[in-house]
Amino acid sequence: MSWSELEALCRIERLRSDQLGVNRANVNEYEVEFLCDYKKTKEEEFYLVKWKGFPESDNSWEPKRNLRCPKLMKQFHLDLDRELRRHKRRCIPKKLDKEVASFLLQKAKVRQSLQRWEAHLNQTRNHPGRIFVMNDVDLEGPPKNFTYINNYKVGQGIVLNEMAVGCECKNCLEEPVNGCCPGASLHRMAYNDRGQVRIRPGKPIYECNSRCSCGPDCPNRVVQKGIQFNLCIFKTEDGRGWGVRTLQHIKKNTFVMEYIGEIITTDEAERRGHVYDRQGSTYLFDLDYVEDVYTVDAAHQGNISHFVNHSCNPNLQVFNVFIDNIDERLPRIALFSTRAIRAGEELTFDYKMQIDPVDTESTKMDSSFSLAGLPSSPKKRIRVECRCGSDLCRKYLF
Repeated sequence: MSWSELEALCRIERLRSDQLGVNRANVNEYEVEFLCDYKKTKEEEFYLVKWKGFPESDNSWEPKRNLRCPKLMKQFHLDLDRELRRHKRRCIPKKLDKEVASFLLQKAKVRQSLQRWEAHLNQTRNHPGRIFVMNDVDLEGPPKNFTYINNYKVGQGIVLNEMAVGCECKNCLEEPVNGCCPGASLHRMAYNDRGQVRIRPGKPIYECNSRCSCGPDCPNRVVQKGIQFNLCIFKTEDGRGWGVRTLQHIKKNTFVMEYIGEIITTDEAERRGHVYDRQGSTYLFDLDYVEDVYTVDAAHQGNISHFVNHSCNPNLQVFNVFIDNIDERLPRIALFSTRAIRAGEELTFDYKMQIDPVDTESTKMDSSFSLAGLPSSPKKRIRVECRCGSDLCRKYLF
């Protein structure tokens, strides 16, 4: 029995419970779970109410004056207005027809399932930024067969060995000892004093790690702190499925999120690629910084990056990051802003983004293969039409 059902039972039996918030003052009050239908007479407006903790068979018509749920009422009318516009109707009728009432009932149930999923995501996340979920477009609920994870999950036959060596700096940015962690790998510090990336795409980022002498406030610890912004998973209106928008302003060259998923071998990626091709999905991200040995698969296990759409003119850029593991075959994939991003703007990255590896000559060779019409990856076989809508759109993802 759920907490809401226990609460309803207490009210029926006139029992009080401090844990459930049922007391002498409110024992006779019942909570509206959602509104299902609407009708009006000359004198009054009525709503069909689904009561929290009670079955739908106990739904009842209640006059507006008896209800104390302004947010639910506002949401109900927003849904009703959208549905009436879809049917090219302007005025609210005295009584809703069955088709409209059925849609509103389903919409209320979908919204509840999305709210439960949102709560689960926020209980699961290990980063400061909150996750919100919104679908004002259709009746699609939470994705099936998807598990939210915060870190890479290692696939069968793969072993992650921590190989990092810690620095001995007291001030990694201003007084780095032997170049700090980047210097140990013959690279420069990637961040400025505001935590913004200052190296060009293609150059690796080496952050301080668990073996370093510096503390958690070290300016060379950025990606490891996780997502800092409140983000919203939302249903797009132009048929691109789910997308992600930021709810806060993001400055240029700022870390936004990692691309997280299951690490698999290229052989396993080849097998899964055939399946994903038939489904028209693209969640395989090659870890080909130095050699194409491993792939990240975010199809069924991943973080919020799973829902980020492609754009041929993106506002996010991929960087290879090394923290506790410096095996160059297994970088962490971090997405940084390419420009200032307004609150409410959708986040995108280029699924076919070219990153210069250590050997710049091989990059040119990969580009030549692409220009010659040869596949740059054995896992990308089917031409997928691009719907990004950018003025720079290439018309096809692959």
